[in-house]
Amino acid sequence: MRTSVGLLIAVVLFFSLPLQAGDRICVNQVGYTALEEKIAVVEQAAISPSYRIVDEQGRTVWRGKACAHTTSPFSGKKRATVDFSSLTKPGNYTLIAGKYRQPIRIAEHPIDEVYEAALHAFYLQRCQHPDTCVLIHPSAAGPLRKAGDTIASPGGWYDAGDYNKYIVNSAFSHGILFAAYEAVEKQEKGTVRAKKFLSENLHNLRWMLTMQDPDDGGVYHKLTTPRFEEHIQPVDCRQTRYVVQKSTQAALDFAAAMAMAARVYRHTPDSACHAFADSALLAAEQAFAWAVRHPNEYYDQPGNNLRFDPDCTTGMYDDTNAHDEFLWAATELYLTTRQPLYNAIARQFLPDTFLLPVWGDVATLATYSLINHAQPVTLTPPLSALVHYCQQAVQGIDTTSFHSPHGNRASDFCWGSNGEKGAGQAIALLFGYALTGDEAMRKGAWANMDYLLGRNATGYCFVTGMGHLSPMNPHHRLSDSDGIENPLPGFLVGGPNIGKQDQSEEDMPAYPEVADECYLDVQPSYATNEVAINWNAYLLALAMLLNDSASR
Repeated sequence: MRTSVGLLIAVVLFFSLPLQAGDRICVNQVGYTALEEKIAVVEQAAISPSYRIVDEQGRTVWRGKACAHTTSPFSGKKRATVDFSSLTKPGNYTLIAGKYRQPIRIAEHPIDEVYEAALHAFYLQRCQHPDTCVLIHPSAAGPLRKAGDTIASPGGWYDAGDYNKYIVNSAFSHGILFAAYEAVEKQEKGTVRAKKFLSENLHNLRWMLTMQDPDDGGVYHKLTTPRFEEHIQPVDCRQTRYVVQKSTQAALDFAAAMAMAARVYRHTPDSACHAFADSALLAAEQAFAWAVRHPNEYYDQPGNNLRFDPDCTTGMYDDTNAHDEFLWAATELYLTTRQPLYNAIARQFLPDTFLLPVWGDVATLATYSLINHAQPVTLTPPLSALVHYCQQAVQGIDTTSFHSPHGNRASDFCWGSNGEKGAGQAIALLFGYALTGDEAMRKGAWANMDYLLGRNATGYCFVTGMGHLSPMNPHHRLSDSDGIENPLPGFLVGGPNIGKQDQSEEDMPAYPEVADECYLDVQPSYATNEVAINWNAYLLALAMLLNDSASR
């Protein structure tokens, strides 16, 4: 009896070993899709001659050796890559590496859970300010709407960890989301999931319509308080809220998003959505016409602060080149209206290089829409650039530290790296796959999702409320002020960022010096641990596209 008890204690201790930095086994913590590639990365201290996977009954269901050994280009750490793709039966398992173990899960469609969480996060991010009495800032004054006048601008989504609403980033978020939706519309149309998706987007689009000046079609750049609010609940906020300066970028991004919305909602069975589609298209054309008349009206917060009161110190989303916005807006209006004039304007701004789409460079959103609508002749230069980018991105994945296209260059770790680089790159790879059928691109996209969900140098699943180690302290006023320990779930945090723009802030601990580990799960870390609607848009769009591309 004493021997049996001793053995039992040993087994319990063995299977309770904590996972610590430097000796963990990094996996997709949400779950591997049954028929897709399944890769784990073993850190140096846990590297073993061989590995095995056991089921819930302790039976060995897989044995194997590492398929690759790698060295980090940033830290020099040695790692082993373990490929257990041959294990396809859904279930809960444990991967064992010497004295270390790591729970793993295989399911039919675990990315569905990411999709649902990311979509619900937008609902949680809905504006809780009434915004029925918003003042016209002097920078936004016009002949009919004068400084100090009030307008109603309710609804919409808060932009990020703050309580303001920004047209540029809202429009960009819809651009990513609708690009993904139109790519999978045949499969999604009419489903409960599609109805929820369209309903949530509509909530923010209706707010965006209130940001257009009915007198001239121009669009206010943002709805904001003069300063960022403290980390308090919306009901406790006391600052006056303003709409500020009309800008070319706001008008064009608004026009693009509304043109996309017009054709998406026109094809739903809901007559109310048809009426919205008509309103959205009219608003888009008016905003585009305003931008043509004001092609260089760039948002200038420092200049406004010199000329007007009150000063505004919240997010700028500033940009001094509108070529990409003209391309995107004209393209979306052409695809919705088929008016040749819009096509002619768009062709004037076609780029010959490829850049991952971000709020400050939206050219590739036009490329995605043209691919969705089978217009390849219109975009020959950017089409070739996209394919070339994707081909380069997937080269040598087998020799990278985390078996992914993302995370292998210091430049990958910028502000919002998880969204703009990780998920954004994966979305590009899936559009590349749609064009070429290159399986390496599809697998690369799945690998980047694995990276975001835990197979990375930090060991974090970067989506709040998911996995066994996820951010608990995001820079997010709604989460920080609600009196609940756990953060609001379903948000993708910014991720490792070698810029460390907040390092000098009070109460900020030092960041890790290694590029792919330069992340802190602390509330003051807005450089690595903030949330934002555009980053969640990348996550939701990627989940949507991956589900559509899954092996059947």
